Amino acid sequence: MPEGARVVLATRNAGKVRELRQLLAGAVPGLDVDAAVVDAGAVGAPDVVEDGVTFEQNALKKARAVAAHTGLIAVADDSGLAVDVLGGAPGIFSARWSGAHGEDRANLELLLAQLADVPDAHRGAEFVCAAALAVPSTPDARGVHSIHFTHVEHGRLRGTLLRAPVGEGGFGYDPILRPTGRDETTAQLSSAEKNAISHRGHAFRALLPYLVDALAARS
Repeated sequence: MPEGARVVLATRNAGKVRELRQLLAGAVPGLDVDAAVVDAGAVGAPDVVEDGVTFEQNALKKARAVAAHTGLIAVADDSGLAVDVLGGAPGIFSARWSGAHGEDRANLELLLAQLADVPDAHRGAEFVCAAALAVPSTPDARGVHSIHFTHVEHGRLRGTLLRAPVGEGGFGYDPILRPTGRDETTAQLSSAEKNAISHRGHAFRALLPYLVDALAARS
């Protein structure tokens, strides 16, 4: 266990860890966020199968599993793109819409092909995120941690889907979603601009007071 680790973010995505550290910086007096917030790989947490049928179920499953494995406070998120005319799809299948997990370009191209005949006025969509917190109890006589508190918050970013990718930043479907009220796609925004309006930023900021309380209770 890394020295000073207090919160595990159930991901191996360095960008997500950096974002959570930025949110926590200054929120807990004296907290060394670089040491306190670690990813799942740093604590040897196992990969969790995301077999829930909602973003919330998947986020909670990951947070609970990592908290029970490590005995540390755990935060997890699950997110994706919900397209109006597809009834909310790709949804929880966003990362594997074309069949293979994480094939961003293939996922994006398939979605654009499926929406080719949809008029601009009906190309509404939103990025959706569920962020979950799980706080473990002290271990029992066998050293097993149970979970005594969980909480979930949600975030959304509404926009319109373009007909071709624009922008080099971000990942996934960022190059084809133009947020409502903006002239750029999310792939054209700086990291700071994106975090300020993103679905994940909204969800993490809403979860922050509960995470701060949990850290204070365990200090």
